[in-house]
Amino acid sequence: MDARDAMRLLQGVRAAALAGTRPPAQPRPDIAESWRRMLAGGVHPDRDTRSRMLSAAETEERRQLSPLRKVLPVLREGLLPSLDEALHIMVVADADGRLLWREGASAILRKADRLGFSVGADWGEGVVGTNGVGTALVTRRPVQVFSAEHFVSSHHEWTCAGAPVHDPRDGALLGVVDVSGPLATMHPATPAWVNAVAKLAERELRIRHLESLERLRTVAAPLLARLPGRALAVDPHGWTAAATGLAPAERVPLPKGFGPGRAWIHPLGECAAEPLPGGWLLRLGEDREPAAAGRVVLDLSRPRDWSATVYGAAGSWSLELSPRHAELLFLLAESPRGRSAAELAQELFGDPTRTVTVRAEMSRVRRTLAGVLAHRPYRFADDVEVEVVRPADPLTLLPHSTAPGVIRARLGRPGPGVVP
Repeated sequence: MDARDAMRLLQGVRAAALAGTRPPAQPRPDIAESWRRMLAGGVHPDRDTRSRMLSAAETEERRQLSPLRKVLPVLREGLLPSLDEALHIMVVADADGRLLWREGASAILRKADRLGFSVGADWGEGVVGTNGVGTALVTRRPVQVFSAEHFVSSHHEWTCAGAPVHDPRDGALLGVVDVSGPLATMHPATPAWVNAVAKLAERELRIRHLESLERLRTVAAPLLARLPGRALAVDPHGWTAAATGLAPAERVPLPKGFGPGRAWIHPLGECAAEPLPGGWLLRLGEDREPAAAGRVVLDLSRPRDWSATVYGAAGSWSLELSPRHAELLFLLAESPRGRSAAELAQELFGDPTRTVTVRAEMSRVRRTLAGVLAHRPYRFADDVEVEVVRPADPLTLLPHSTAPGVIRARLGRPGPGVVP
């Protein structure tokens, strides 16, 4: 059966499902279940409904915060070389069904635009009906939607194959990678191909997770060696990097909203938690209330060799800083009351509208300095003493930086809200 004959048969199956009559053939189980959801949810089968598109700024913010950004090279390498020849496009959507990246054959991209299959659009099932993005998000399984298997009739000239991508640390659904194109060009092996590339992306995330645990282990090992009693270092998802005085579980379930202080953690019992770069130090059986971090020394005295050293109850650890993170931490140290994203954007770029970049960078640095930094507004935690070590020559403070706030500091001028 060729593609057109298959489309006509599926249109008959769909029409019977809509009318509640006997179909000429049974729809595939995933498709039948999706159609039932669409009928129950009131999605119109012949009306092309579209969501509000994300703005460029909203899309960029989602891109910066999405873990899928880290595996784009894997997805591109696995899919793009064949897409132009096959007249397909690759789409990557987040867990909400928002399309964040889209690449492939230019002619198909133009056709996709006419369908509303564009970056920033919402392709959840409840908005556009049965499709390779939204249905894969609901079922959490790879899915192919061929022609009239799409619930909405305007999509019948298309066929798509989507596969979910999960976070290997906790199984959370991160989004979907999808390959779509005209129905006549889709190969039967496309769903298996897309799913295989999605699994490669998950493998890349797993490797990155193991590397982050090794970095945490490197920092935690000397601290644990000095501690009496039982303690372990875990990452933000509870995966164990190192331990002393006990045989650790591979992972411990951290309570929701976990932070510095005392907490009951099954099966460890009462623990005192202190921040580490990229995780937490858990000390078992502690009776006292630990501080989030007693003191932070921000050393900017040596060009291109900037660091933050955190002193806690268990000892100290240091973190090398990138140029951007050195700028951000310096600006926060200059304003103990904190700064909003717009204020930081003004101090970094001279443009208060560049909040997307600021939020993305602050999200990264806060993951590393858990418990040391707070937000709303962005600031050092209230119980953290901050010391800034500056270069002997004020004009050599962060010499790479063109940030207005840093330039003012070099010249000895107070910034907004800073008392001279």
